[in-house]
Amino acid sequence: MFDSFNALRELTLLGVSLRVALALLCGGAIGIERAEKRRPAGFRTHILICLGAAIAAMTSEHLFLNMHYYLDVARMGSGVVSGIGFIGAGTIMVTRRQRVKGLTTAAGLWVVAIVGLCCGFGFYEGAVYTSMLVLIAEVFFSKLEYRLLRRTKEIALYAEYTKPSSLEDIVSRCHNLGVKIVDLEITKKRDESGNAAALLALLSRQGAGREEIIRELSSVEGVVSVMRA
Repeated sequence: MFDSFNALRELTLLGVSLRVALALLCGGAIGIERAEKRRPAGFRTHILICLGAAIAAMTSEHLFLNMHYYLDVARMGSGVVSGIGFIGAGTIMVTRRQRVKGLTTAAGLWVVAIVGLCCGFGFYEGAVYTSMLVLIAEVFFSKLEYRLLRRTKEIALYAEYTKPSSLEDIVSRCHNLGVKIVDLEITKKRDESGNAAALLALLSRQGAGREEIIRELSSVEGVVSVMRA
């Protein structure tokens, strides 16, 4: 894309050093943002993945250009992209309230691996631009998403109760408040109490606030606790 970088795209000591350094910087920049949010995969994990992908790309290029092994140069890179799924799966977890967490971190690891491949193959522009866009998406778009969701009337609640009739009272109380139940999932607590729990996705059409809904549902007989899911 930029002719001035052509000399640095060669597989020389300077070119290799630049690729490794760029992979370290790009992976570290994305990893810092994840570490600040206390995610399972943080600063060092992102750096290692980005460096590993870059080394894999350079190894494949070295085997083809210097060792004269006539193989598919992109094969090792495709193995990195598919193999990163195992690490990404380790960051995804399901909470006791049946909520899935870690999808953004898993997607970020996948992107970091591709950024590392860009560095390893000498596609410096793609690595830098992609890293900048990932940081914009994770830092600024997350705030925008929060503001947009805060204005919506959709409410997700987690309710724990002791007897089945309490759930019927919860549904009835929601109707009395003018709140529509969009989704309802019943689970069982994995502790000695044996209490049942319900995940409710509510739509408040008449403007009933979250705190008011929580207060009303908490007053239902048999309900142990009601909180945001």
